[in-house]
Amino acid sequence: MNTVALLVGLGPLIGWGIFPTIASKFGGRPSNQILGATLGTLIFALIFNMTQGIALPTGHDLLFAILSGIGWASAQILTFYSFTLIGSSRAMPITTAFQLLGASLWGVIALGDWPSAMDKIIGALALVLIILGAWMTVWSEHKNTEHQAHLQKAVLILAVGEIGYWAYSAAPQATDLTGMQAFLPQAIGMVLVAVVYDFYNHFKSNEPLALQEAVSYKQIFSGFFFAFAALTYLISAQPDMNGLATGFILSQTSVILATLTGIYFLKQAKTKKEMTVTILGLVLIIFAASLTVIV
Repeated sequence: MNTVALLVGLGPLIGWGIFPTIASKFGGRPSNQILGATLGTLIFALIFNMTQGIALPTGHDLLFAILSGIGWASAQILTFYSFTLIGSSRAMPITTAFQLLGASLWGVIALGDWPSAMDKIIGALALVLIILGAWMTVWSEHKNTEHQAHLQKAVLILAVGEIGYWAYSAAPQATDLTGMQAFLPQAIGMVLVAVVYDFYNHFKSNEPLALQEAVSYKQIFSGFFFAFAALTYLISAQPDMNGLATGFILSQTSVILATLTGIYFLKQAKTKKEMTVTILGLVLIIFAASLTVIV
């Protein structure tokens, strides 16, 4: 692996690692967070397409790329809501675990991954380790009823959100687009969801429109971090860079930064014992993620 490929591959570590912490730091409701994040992604994608001379696709390809973005934004709304329940430092390892599980199972069922019996045994072990690692990151030394109720609710919400993240990854496979060609229409789909969600909340719950609140536009900055991560991952996964398997492993390291920045910068406190168990859980998730792509 050359230096340039490694630096590009670590782009998601920075982008996806810092994105949830910045979004939480700026605050606001999930409607503010998703609107700002998707607008930031759209601005980033527009600039990228103009500088690279990439045209907007049409027809079937455009539709599925937009559906991909709709899937991500729908899932991200649920993830933002889970932050209000248990904080980003606990929610991010859980959603990362669900995404790893979803990607692995989709690969086995739809793409024929893990063809041999030994592959399936190692893969199944990796999935168990991912679940164990996620549980370790949310383990609490001093349990209370309210904490457990919030945790259970967050886990259920994040599990449902996995459907959207799966669509984000799977929908482009129905097109002939490269990841970079799908980037802008995905951003368009993301913004569509954010705007619809904003008006839905406004008319259903009489919430102020996020479109009219300053905090939404501060969140554009967090969207730049997401977009940077998404784009560098697409480049990293190309065969002439790191390839899909190595690029995927490198991108998953973002959960470490997302968890630790949430703990230290957002003051999502853990006891010394909880911190030790959390770090071990993160290591286990990354190790298991490596196993899922080498079998």
